This record gives sequence, C-alpha cells and structure tokens, in this order.
Amino acid sequence: MNVRDSVKPPKRVSPVLLCVAVMLCAGALVPAASSKKPPKTKFDHAVSALTGDTGEVRVIVTATKGRKADVARTLARKRHQVLAEHASIDALTVQLPGTALEDLAGDPAVARVSIDASVKSNLVDEVGTLDANMLLPTLALPYQGFTGRDVGVAVVDTGIVEHSEIPVAAFYNLVKDEKLAKPFDPYGHGTHVAGMIMDKQDKSDARYRSIAKGVRLIGLRALDDQGFGYTSTVIRAIEFAIANKTRLGIDVLNLSLGHPIYESAATDPLVRSVERAVAAGIVVVVSAGNEGMNRTTGQVGYAGITSPGNAPSAITVGAVDTRNTITRLDDQVADFSSRGPTWYDAHAKPDLVAPGRRIVSFMAKKSALYNTYPGYRVDVATRTYMKLSGTSMSAAVTSGVVALMIEASRASNSAGVSLPPNAIKAILQHTAIPIAGVDELTQGAGSLNAAGAVALARAIDPTRPTGTWWLKSSISSLTQLPNGERAPWSQRVIWGERLLTGDSIYSNEPAWSTAVIWGNAVIWGNAVIWGNAVVWGNAVIWGNAVVWGNTVIGYRTDGTAIYGDAVDWSAVNPDAVIWGNLSDVFNVSPDRSRNSFTPVF
Repeated sequence: MNVRDSVKPPKRVSPVLLCVAVMLCAGALVPAASSKKPPKTKFDHAVSALTGDTGEVRVIVTATKGRKADVARTLARKRHQVLAEHASIDALTVQLPGTALEDLAGDPAVARVSIDASVKSNLVDEVGTLDANMLLPTLALPYQGFTGRDVGVAVVDTGIVEHSEIPVAAFYNLVKDEKLAKPFDPYGHGTHVAGMIMDKQDKSDARYRSIAKGVRLIGLRALDDQGFGYTSTVIRAIEFAIANKTRLGIDVLNLSLGHPIYESAATDPLVRSVERAVAAGIVVVVSAGNEGMNRTTGQVGYAGITSPGNAPSAITVGAVDTRNTITRLDDQVADFSSRGPTWYDAHAKPDLVAPGRRIVSFMAKKSALYNTYPGYRVDVATRTYMKLSGTSMSAAVTSGVVALMIEASRASNSAGVSLPPNAIKAILQHTAIPIAGVDELTQGAGSLNAAGAVALARAIDPTRPTGTWWLKSSISSLTQLPNGERAPWSQRVIWGERLLTGDSIYSNEPAWSTAVIWGNAVIWGNAVIWGNAVVWGNAVIWGNAVVWGNTVIGYRTDGTAIYGDAVDWSAVNPDAVIWGNLSDVFNVSPDRSRNSFTPVF
C-alpha cells in the first residue's frame, strides 16, 4: 500500500498551562510577576537552581544569531572568564559568580544559558565470568570479509593507550589543547571502548576479537583520569572532529558518555553540536545511559536517557544482555539500560539496543580501571582484557558495526560513495531483531543485527537519485546465525514519534539526506505510517516526576526521594503525553565533585 503523509510532531500541551498544572500538582504557590527581575526562561533546569549562588559556576552561553561578539565584549567588560568558544553553535563557555546569572538573562544578546555539566563514561559495576566469547557469533560476524577498512572512527573518551594491538592513527588531548599528542589513557574506559571497535588481532592469543579490525582509530581525549569531563570539552572535541573530518578521514564519532538532560534538545548545547556533526556527514553513535533502574529498589523505570542520547539524529544505543550465547531467544534488555522517552521533548529513544553486558575488550595494565577492579580482569597469555558492562559498551559495538556498513556501502558503487548518517540509522533499525515482549521505549526498533545491517548497506546504491528505488537486488528480511537460527528483521523505523513500516528504506527518500534532522516533517512515499499516536501509547511522564514501573518517584531539592502512589496507566488517555519540568532527579551542582549524578560504576 502506498501512503503519502506529512509527518507532523504531536500536539504539545501549552507550556504556560503545563507549568501552572505542575505547580498546582506539587502544591506550589504561583508568585506574582515582578518587573524588577528578568525572567529565567533563558536558563536550563540546572542553571535555574544556581541563580544567586555566591560561588563560581561554569555555564555555556548561547548568543542570539549574529551577536556572539557582543556577548563576548559584555563578558570581558564585566571580567567574567571565557574558557572556550564554540563557533558551530554560537556559544561560549564562561566561569562567573552565580550572582551574575540574572544579568545574563536580561541581556538581549543572550539566547540561552546552560550548565557546563559534568559528563561521565557510562559503566556499571557488575561481576560475572565468561567461558567463551560469543559476541561476534551472536552478531553473525565476520560477514563476507568486511573489516571497516579505511573507515575513520573517532572515540571521544578518556583516551586510548599506546599499544601495538590498538594502533591509533591520530590522537589529540582536548583536555589540554588541540595538538597532536602521544596516545595515553590513565583511566582505561576509552581503551576498552576503542578495543571493541578495532583491535588488530594478529596475535595467536587474540581470544576476544573486535568488531572491525580494519578501521582507523582517532583518539579525542575529552574525559580525565577518573572518567569525568565537562560538556564544553566534549563539544570542543565534536567541533574538532567536524573541522578535521576531511583531513583525518572521520566517518564515525563514538560518544560513550552522558549527563542528565536539563533542557530541550533544541537548546541543549551538547545535542546541538551532535546535530552539527551529523549534518556534516558524520555518523554519531551515543550511549543511552545507565539510568534504567532505581538503585534502591531495583525497579526498572522510564525516562532515564542522558544527553546527548536525546539528540534526534544521533544513533542512541541501549544495552542488551545476550547471556553470552549465540541464540537471540534468551536476550534481554539490561535493567540498567536507560529507557525513553526523553525529558522535555518526549522523543522515542533509544533507537536500538546492542550487546552491553559483560563485554570483554582490551585494557591497559596501568589504567585506573585495571588497578581498581581486579575482579573484572580477563588476562590471556600476553594480552590484557577486562569485562565491563554499560551502554558505553553497546555504543562501541554499534560504532564498529557502522564502520562495517560504511565499507560495504562504499563497495556498492563505483564512486565509493557511502550512505548518509540518517540512512545508516534507518538500516540499523530496519534490520534490528525485536526482543519479544519488550516495548519500543526499552529496546527501540530491536537488538543490533550486524550481519543484516551490513548486507543491506551492501545492497543499496547511494548514488541513485532522490525519490528513486536504490535497492540494487532483492534481499532476505532475516539473518541466519551460526547456530542455524533464522532471526527475522524488525522491518520498521522509528521516525520521531511514529513507526514506519513497509519499504521506506529501499528507496532514496528525502529523509535520509544530511539536510533533514531525524524525526522532522517530511513527505513519505512508499512508507506506511501507523496512526498519529506516539509509539509508547499510554506511557506518561507525570508533571515533574519520574516513572519507575507503576510508581511515581519525585525528588526534593536536597536529592532525597519522594515515593508516590502506584498509577493506573490504563486510565490515562493513550494519545496524551504530559511533559513537565525536570525535577531534581539529579542533585545539580556546578562542581562535579558535589554532583550526585554518577553512573553505577
């Protein structure tokens, strides 16, 4: 059936009415308007909590169009320290007293003030043993000799250790400057991530093999020796990747990190920089976050996606537990894996899930992780490994598969042209293998199917004109695993808040171009769009509370939890999404040493 439909965003509740409703539900008093103080609508949730703070705070100030120089002059006149400039998003990172924030809100040259949030690698603390490594077999890899040859993958992380088994094509320490440097990784997280993507595996004892041994690794160090960093440093790394895309041959950007969502994706500086990278033709893979479980009760809950996992055009990856088996029948989404929807925007995330529990990869012996967690070591002869869990690992596995897809795509046409990022994302979703009984906000389109994604990328000719059929030959919609199991594809794409089925991926749709932000309104040709309702039906985030299972949990400003009554979601209007202001789910602080948001590791 051919359906032409304009994909429009769902109706949203009026922000004014919503704020009033949230205040009334919380029992708050609505103060009378004052003409003496400027409104705080320019502040994100974290900055709003810091106004009047006598201490120094780090914020990212976004200028109104064409007025960044005016903002810089004002900051200089008031002797506020500018720590970094971000040309791609017209912003500056500034350190200033909290008492000066109100002045920024009243400056017409300032469009937005966001916290320079502390980001951290997404790891969880889990133990377990592996008798054999089934990562590649469950992904049906290797596939037809593709290795990711000549594909550049930039890893924004804690660094990459200098080792002959993980050769780094280029390394830059963005924590210090943007100069070429000798590879190093005092924490170890970046090395583990990089080793999953690319490991030469030319030694006889290479028991745990990487996804794409032919890629070129580019290390962009943005996190410190404890796995922490500032949002502004990560943005600098992304901008560096965009500026040097051609020179360094960067095709994929891996971001196995995140911070709480404090504002809409449209104004979030980190999200905006990710969108710039995708628009530049870079495939950006990010971890969904490890906030899927209440750490006190063990209950699984929703709305734990971290930034930049809320970036519409990014490939946001949650974690699946494969039980270290080839079969897909026993796969489960890990409890720690963050579920959607995203705060403020109600975006359907993650986009898919990938192996992320007890994943073994290379590790540096002198790293903090190796020395701190001896129980996670998996040493084999001359090689040093560690088994780690988290959506960091899931993102890395997916980045490796994306590299294979890019190589396969280039091989599909004589010009060596690769599929654009949106098409790569759509193929990953279309070929994903659904996990039975699991909703889209938990698994996205399904579990990563590496062989299927590479096969479909190889079968498409990206040089064919927009609006034409670009599938070169017929292709099976299932993947046969090494154990003989035939796993059917999802054959669906989650475009914004709608499920697309049919043959949309088999033609060169305008949506796949780099000019379109994922989920925006487009005219679809042969796609079937299921209804106008959001994909999660009757799942609702109520006011300024987080839903854990059927229980509403809010947080006081001091970070202590408020446990509410169970909610009968069946009584809720299935077409309604009530989206309030982010509560103090995380004890916000400009000083990362006092920030209570830390993944479970």
